[in-house]
Amino acid sequence: MKQRVRWQDPLIFERQIDQTRFVFASEEDNPEFSFLVVGDSGSGKHRKHNPQRQIAERMLEHCDRSRFILHTGDVVYLVGSSEYYPKNFIEPYKEFIVGGEKPKKVAYDEMIFKTPILPVLGNHDYYDLPLIYGLMGGATLPIRRLLKLRLDLDIGWHGSYQGKAYAKAFIDYLKAIDSDKELQRHLDKHYTATTSTGRCLLYEPGHFTRLPYRYYTFRSGGIDFFALDSNTFNAPAPLPTTGEGKAYRRTLEARIYELEQEKLQIMEEAAKLNHNLPEDAERLDDLEAKLEQTEEIKLDIDKQLAADESTVTDFEQLTWLRQRLIESWNTPEVRGRVIYLHHPPYVTEASKWYQAQTLAVRRNLRWVLDEVAKELGGLPQRPLVDLVLTGHAHCLEHLSTGDTGHADSYINWIVCGGSGYSLRRQRKEGTELKETFGSIEREVARSHLYIGRSGHGSHKRRPYSFLRIDVKAGNPAKFVVKPFVAERYQRDWLEQDIEPFRI
Repeated sequence: MKQRVRWQDPLIFERQIDQTRFVFASEEDNPEFSFLVVGDSGSGKHRKHNPQRQIAERMLEHCDRSRFILHTGDVVYLVGSSEYYPKNFIEPYKEFIVGGEKPKKVAYDEMIFKTPILPVLGNHDYYDLPLIYGLMGGATLPIRRLLKLRLDLDIGWHGSYQGKAYAKAFIDYLKAIDSDKELQRHLDKHYTATTSTGRCLLYEPGHFTRLPYRYYTFRSGGIDFFALDSNTFNAPAPLPTTGEGKAYRRTLEARIYELEQEKLQIMEEAAKLNHNLPEDAERLDDLEAKLEQTEEIKLDIDKQLAADESTVTDFEQLTWLRQRLIESWNTPEVRGRVIYLHHPPYVTEASKWYQAQTLAVRRNLRWVLDEVAKELGGLPQRPLVDLVLTGHAHCLEHLSTGDTGHADSYINWIVCGGSGYSLRRQRKEGTELKETFGSIEREVARSHLYIGRSGHGSHKRRPYSFLRIDVKAGNPAKFVVKPFVAERYQRDWLEQDIEPFRI
């Protein structure tokens, strides 16, 4: 990613350009404003309906009063390949894109947004696949149809090339500029905003809508927003090689075998279904989602088994966040702080709470916030961050932490990951999240709202969702969170308006 933005190239360095910041070109900076939030929208195949499009159409009703759209990651499924941007991003969001009335003519790496869409990288935006897997995905499609294997996953000829497609779609891809002279002209045209940290990129809706880097910050209405790439600090800690660690490793290896058997069962069931029948078509959608979820759990276990002392955590980004939060707290005109990233540190979705990646992200964010509190001389009278927005868990959830023993105490956390792809259920253990401190287990967070898959058979409910967040004037700022839901129920779409809540 550094190579793609020509990180600290001499021409960038001599201009004292901050490559992690942008400024909106609009002079309007009213302290009262609204923004939208979506996540895990990348759709994938749906035989008889498109949830992402349903959500996009409802978002349009709020577009005129919203300053920008935050996306919490996984903009394209299953792998972040350029092959799937046309149907999994451009087509669903065509009204938000310049020239979108003819979406087939919009190149994924030339998108310009009418309303700013500001994403972070999800794990699927980074996913790659070996060449042979890509060949199987494309070349064996007729064979699979002949064999009546009805699962048709969004896997084409190649993957994301380590996030290259995302970078070319959303980030200022300076690597494509051939000469120094051309780079000079580009920098002098688009990096004209002046801030306390130097010159930075000017974001011009309708004209130039590129982001500076894979993580970045911007300010709007006196609120500092921090966008993070959590894929590079979600690596699990290495497992002990003796005693309990060795036994746990054997448990994980056995679990991988179980997951492989579950995948076979899913494909066998899919082979018996007829995608031309409406009830079978929705069941096939469910099976594809279940297969993806099973593979995701397996990948998390693989990361645990592979972790060793050579596993690298992105402390450069974490240190950047630490410093920017300190600067934000030392800037009197800033009246609120919002962080958004893909992986949730707190969540009650059934497959995520015990994932090693969840624990790693929580641990690393705690380190950052603890360091900020230390630098500020202790915790202020309010949370260090007003709101943390995440995705990854395919649901809409509002949680708050209590006394965690760290500087992430008393923070509001919202998971917005149910905007188009398969939805997930809440864990059976309920709404309280507990951690073990020594020999004592105590509650650290509680879920107040969960909107995800529920019911069974013909009574299964699939409530897809997005948020509008209204920022109110005053210091500290107040946030009114308004969830919107488009629910798929008994092969029909129902609209729901959930009671807003204040933060």
